[in-house]
Amino acid sequence: MASDPARRVAYDVLRAVDEQAAYANLALADALGEAGLSARDAALATELVSGTLRLRGSYDPIIDSLVERALDPPVRDLLRLGAHQLLSMRIPDHAAISQTVDLTKRSVGHKPSGLVNAVLRRIAAHSLESWLRRVAPSPEADPIGHLAVAYSHPRWVVEALAEALAVPEELEALLAADNTAPRVHLVALPGRITADELRRAVTSAHPAAHPPVTPAHPQVGKFDGSVPQEVCKFDGSTAVVLEGGAPGALPAVQQGLARVQDAGSQFVALALAAAPVDGPDERWLDLCAGPGGKAALLAALAAQRGAHLSANELAAHRARLVEQTVDVDDGRAVGKIQIAAHVLPHKANVRQCDQADAATDAAPRPPGAASA
Repeated sequence: MASDPARRVAYDVLRAVDEQAAYANLALADALGEAGLSARDAALATELVSGTLRLRGSYDPIIDSLVERALDPPVRDLLRLGAHQLLSMRIPDHAAISQTVDLTKRSVGHKPSGLVNAVLRRIAAHSLESWLRRVAPSPEADPIGHLAVAYSHPRWVVEALAEALAVPEELEALLAADNTAPRVHLVALPGRITADELRRAVTSAHPAAHPPVTPAHPQVGKFDGSVPQEVCKFDGSTAVVLEGGAPGALPAVQQGLARVQDAGSQFVALALAAAPVDGPDERWLDLCAGPGGKAALLAALAAQRGAHLSANELAAHRARLVEQTVDVDDGRAVGKIQIAAHVLPHKANVRQCDQADAATDAAPRPPGAASA
């Protein structure tokens, strides 16, 4: 049985995440574009990548309980792919195992295929819930460790969330919600296309597309009462949900009128743009701009006001992503942009912040996380 292209794309993206610290969504978009998959296969590849990365913190302890020796990273990625199909997708066991074994032979050779076959057959013998009861630390002896494995979050993240929550009992629900597969959102770049125009374009290709609802907690960001509630609401003014298909195939995305960007990431840029400013509203600063999603939206918003956006990025490769994303040479909506791809001294960073009328700082995400 030939290994299908969707699984091959998924495996290649997982390897790029591991070997190159690639952003999964950027690497996946490139891979889907090159492979020319059907909408169905593109959806399968997307779920394989995002689901495997999202739940690898649960899959790895299961795999490690069945393998006594250290695994080469490519083999571990193949086992993760197989485990995700067996434990979290409605794919028949025989298909998940045979396709993963075939992919192993084609990607890393015949020798590891026996191990992959044996481990996946043992994984298929139990449900995910049953496996987690076996491999997760006891909730009584190590409650943080138990949640870290059960909900596939790094231990330090669980500890930080537990410390931050005012209601500790909400921790498990928060971790579960964080594992919910996100919907794909497009951002309609202001000055280039409106959300209504983008929605009509998407609906013509995907009739199920519709605007997102206002978040259940509209006061996200209103921690101390200093931010007006209207700033903290997200009304979907730039966002459209894409229910299926490859975003890169949409003409609006190909023409630079829209791009993929999570609604939460859009909220950050819109909240900054809506924040009240004392004095002129002319100088905006994105202090940690890579890979450029929020900077692109901020640039479009700034251009409508005649403002200047400085997009600062310390890492040269991330700065190149900002340049590609913001499209500096396109004068339609980006306005005046300055991109700095060098490490600024601490005093220079402070000076930039002091001189800016509005500033945002989004810290880099771990390898494999979706970019913004």
